Amino acid sequence: MSTVAAPRSVVHSTFVVERAFDVPVARVWQAFADPVQKHEWFGTSDAWDTLEDTDDFRVGGTAVSEGEFHGGPLSRYVATYTDIVDEQRVVLTYDMWLDGVHISTSVATYELTADGPDRTSLRYTEQGTHLDGLDDPAGREQGMRGIFDTLAAYLAG
Repeated sequence: MSTVAAPRSVVHSTFVVERAFDVPVARVWQAFADPVQKHEWFGTSDAWDTLEDTDDFRVGGTAVSEGEFHGGPLSRYVATYTDIVDEQRVVLTYDMWLDGVHISTSVATYELTADGPDRTSLRYTEQGTHLDGLDDPAGREQGMRGIFDTLAAYLAG
């Protein structure tokens, strides 16, 4: 009996999301740099059951988020911070898995700039490699927009 390998494919994508928040840069920065605060807005919701959540926010440090949506697949996010400039920039690489299957690798850059004393502009750029038809670039962008909606609500709270 022979086995046929599943077809393999790679889709590359780049997208940019820009958002403004009505708080100073230092406040947005703390939402990223403090693991307790980050847990409040990054990848959490009432429909998410967290199994692992760690964040070592330093160059060379890693962040891991693993859990599942109620009735859904097990999702695992593992990031490595490659560049951090306080209150200005975070660059990281990250991998995603669903039910133990590697679906993507990305490079992400968060850029923060003051837009007056009490307003922050965020520019997020992601360059992704989506594997074997298991991940959708448009869905990833939509997901990041949703995460930034959650960040905005957190900062307004």
